[in-house]
Amino acid sequence: MSVDTVTYATPPLTSPLTLIHEASQAPGWWRSAVIYQVYPRSFRDLNGDGIGDLAGITAELPHLADLDVDAVWLSPFFKSPQRDAGYDVSDYCDVDPIFGTLLDFDVLMAEANRLNVRVIVDLVPNHCSDQHVAFQAALAAPAGSPERDMFIFRDGTGPDGNEPPNNWQSHFGGPAWTRITGPGGQPGQWYLHLFDSSQPDFNWDNPAVHAEFERVLRFWLDRGVSGFRVDVAHALVKAPGLPGWGGRADGGSSDGFPGHEAPMFGQPAVHDIYRAWRRILDEYGADRILCAEAGVDLPRLAHWVRPDEMHQAFNFPFLHAGLDVYRLRGVITDSLTVLNGVGAPSTWVLSNHDVVRHASRFGYNGHGPRDGDGIGPADPQPDTDLGRRRAAAASMFMLGLPGAAYLYQGEELGLPDGTDIPGHLRQDPTFARTGGERLGRDGCRVPLPWRAAERHLGFGAGADPWLPLPASFGELARDAQAAAPSSHLNLYRSMLALRRGLDLGSGSLAWAEDWCSGSSLAYVNGTTLVIMNLNHEPLDLPAGRVLLRSAGPETGHRLASGETAWLCLDGGGAE
Repeated sequence: MSVDTVTYATPPLTSPLTLIHEASQAPGWWRSAVIYQVYPRSFRDLNGDGIGDLAGITAELPHLADLDVDAVWLSPFFKSPQRDAGYDVSDYCDVDPIFGTLLDFDVLMAEANRLNVRVIVDLVPNHCSDQHVAFQAALAAPAGSPERDMFIFRDGTGPDGNEPPNNWQSHFGGPAWTRITGPGGQPGQWYLHLFDSSQPDFNWDNPAVHAEFERVLRFWLDRGVSGFRVDVAHALVKAPGLPGWGGRADGGSSDGFPGHEAPMFGQPAVHDIYRAWRRILDEYGADRILCAEAGVDLPRLAHWVRPDEMHQAFNFPFLHAGLDVYRLRGVITDSLTVLNGVGAPSTWVLSNHDVVRHASRFGYNGHGPRDGDGIGPADPQPDTDLGRRRAAAASMFMLGLPGAAYLYQGEELGLPDGTDIPGHLRQDPTFARTGGERLGRDGCRVPLPWRAAERHLGFGAGADPWLPLPASFGELARDAQAAAPSSHLNLYRSMLALRRGLDLGSGSLAWAEDWCSGSSLAYVNGTTLVIMNLNHEPLDLPAGRVLLRSAGPETGHRLASGETAWLCLDGGGAE
């Protein structure tokens, strides 16, 4: 994997071009940004307790600045019982002691500012921890009280109210309702939790909930953050009357995304919330952003990034398209077309803390694991070399696209999932709530390997990490890859430097039709041709100066199977 400056004298590109997206110079750093997700528990453990911390992030931030990313997104570090790795927040305006203190956060911000790296924090507005002071007050208050109205409490159905208020199911398995017990031991009302029973859903029909989260936004904006990634952004408002739902727990339709009729997702009133939040962010300057985690289909994705709402929304249809070239082309074309209609960029992503890493997903020639299921020691194992090779090609294909891109920590190292985690060490509540039937997301959350010769591969010098690092991570450690010119890490460095230098994030896209087949896909962005070959046979490259290729120069003038190349075209781009 390396830069290749050879100019090949094979036939020139004469392919018809189908223009989909024109270059844009619209203002906004976020339109073309590369943002790096930090999962704090697994990034770097500086105090030796086995769990990553804010001081560890601060210590290693220069490595991320060296990658030339524009910003880091920090997954939750707020005070929490950690039943769902921090997505069960008990205090939105404080740092959990396992991660440090507010002073540690301020030090992190100062270092990020010194390095010219923006900081985005995770916001979890759909639900909180059952240890949150507001929920504890709701438990102590009677039915119908203002305290109860902060959450979604309902009387049960059936004899004596023994059945849940409706048939909704939790994302993590089992019913989405839990019944409380009164002070005298008598059974009481039920509360809604679309996730774990320790994560009660807020009632966004209550203006007091709006006021509380507007306070939280201002608290972190005042500390200098550049914006928020909004967790489960499509779930805050539920349909009036909480009607029953016969579909999947995630509200999914046949294409894997929440359907229009799901009563717990995508309700129209949710957009009013984000319009109000946008007005607050705009008070702090045009450079503050909102990014939606919204599992919606492409036509509706544009609703989240209209000019007065959010700035970005993760393109999950792209993530789920895998390496199906027909599906990829359709998703990219539809994304750019739909989002152009509201003047928004697409926000590309291949991995995050909720899905099997793409270096593992792409290591199967047949069907791999379903999202959220994970890969266990008894499951068919991915071909690591194949997966990493294809992951490099897919990342290079993605980073050539116009728009913004998110990277998940460790993907620059080509890390696969940890697949040998024993049951007694698993932490994801999905594993417990399904009796081990679903493994959950622990595999993509194992700690990072920093230094091959150090204890725990440099993640931390003290206690065992909260999840075990696979033995194979030793050869993938950052220091080992930094010293190897053809490593995955150095490929990412080259990709990100070229992407910025060529201004690909603000560029155009036209499909190079002669190179788009059932097993290859190619587009032109400005004067750069991006070709990905998924055929079993190599492809001859067209004439042009090869800027970068994902599998190195040893394949000569042919593009190997599972390889992507960027070429500088002679004579212009897509106009």
